[in-house]
Amino acid sequence: MTLKGKAAIAGVGWTPARRSWPDKSQRGMQADVAAMAIADAGLRKEDINGLTTEAPGGEDSNNWPAIMSDYLGLKTTMASGINNMGATGATGVVLASTWIAAGLADTVLVMLGGNQGTQPRVPPQPNPFVDPYGPVVAANGWYAQVARRHAYEYGTTDEQRFKVAADQRTNALVTPGSAFAGQAVTVEDVANSRLIADPLHLLECVMPCAGGGALIVTTPEKAAAMPHKPVYLAGAGHHTDHNDLTWAERITRSPAVVSAKRAFQMAGLNPSDMDFAEIYDCYTITVMITLEDAGFMPKGESGPWYAEHDTTYKGDFPVNTHGGQLSYGQQAGNTGGFSQVMEAALQLQGRAGERQVERNRVGFVNG
Repeated sequence: MTLKGKAAIAGVGWTPARRSWPDKSQRGMQADVAAMAIADAGLRKEDINGLTTEAPGGEDSNNWPAIMSDYLGLKTTMASGINNMGATGATGVVLASTWIAAGLADTVLVMLGGNQGTQPRVPPQPNPFVDPYGPVVAANGWYAQVARRHAYEYGTTDEQRFKVAADQRTNALVTPGSAFAGQAVTVEDVANSRLIADPLHLLECVMPCAGGGALIVTTPEKAAAMPHKPVYLAGAGHHTDHNDLTWAERITRSPAVVSAKRAFQMAGLNPSDMDFAEIYDCYTITVMITLEDAGFMPKGESGPWYAEHDTTYKGDFPVNTHGGQLSYGQQAGNTGGFSQVMEAALQLQGRAGERQVERNRVGFVNG
């Protein structure tokens, strides 16, 4: 089965990134972005007959789609809760497209969002082989090991990683709603930021914040009648390789080595055909290994590639044109990874404002 041309994104709803939204629950945050996306597509809530949403932690997780359907007043033919970590938003779009291709729904709301401090937290359970000194904050220790190993295997330098963060901050400076608006950084600033987990520095790590996002995915026929240029899904791929570094065959290889190949094959395209890329970026090294594994450069060469290329929205190959999670902010409820999908939609529609890329025919998104 192919999803090529079977579904299109027609509406976007996206909050600014803030450290917190004191007056918003997870339900309220998701309801806000749902209303934004529905209005952006020129629809009414009665037009929605499919829903994918992130199930939060805690006792509500098993029936969150029904809870949010009640909260929004939706009567859907298909609804599902998803939690696929940073790929949750991208997975939601693929699931919605699958429903549409199968005739199970024709207008699907993909909705994520949350507020730091209002969502349940599960106590960490450190793996003694990966976290020998106990749990680390977020995934700092894990990705520090990846960065150190990548340097050992391929000679990647700190300065090459720092370029990832500096370029993305340039993009965030012209992105409304960015958590780091007005706060420019250079490669030297990244180098001088404090060490978090050797070799990763503070400005190479995401800043958790609050916010939400939503998309309307519908049939190409319906999208053509809506206010904005449709964004067609050309190809998709998924791969689960490992959760814990213990089970990774190579910690410098990401699941994109399989998923990107599948997506390109479905689309009948290659990395060289892409005008820009939106790559999940919890850390600088994540962007680098994903670009390698997706085929944008040979394995191990992302360091020299970054040194030679301008990846800002004005550059020869833009990456994370909104600033990514490193500089826009990693919004709660896995909206952080969803921001790459929403940004790609806005870029392809030509609605990205000052950060609009010059070439926007086709883009690559990774969650």
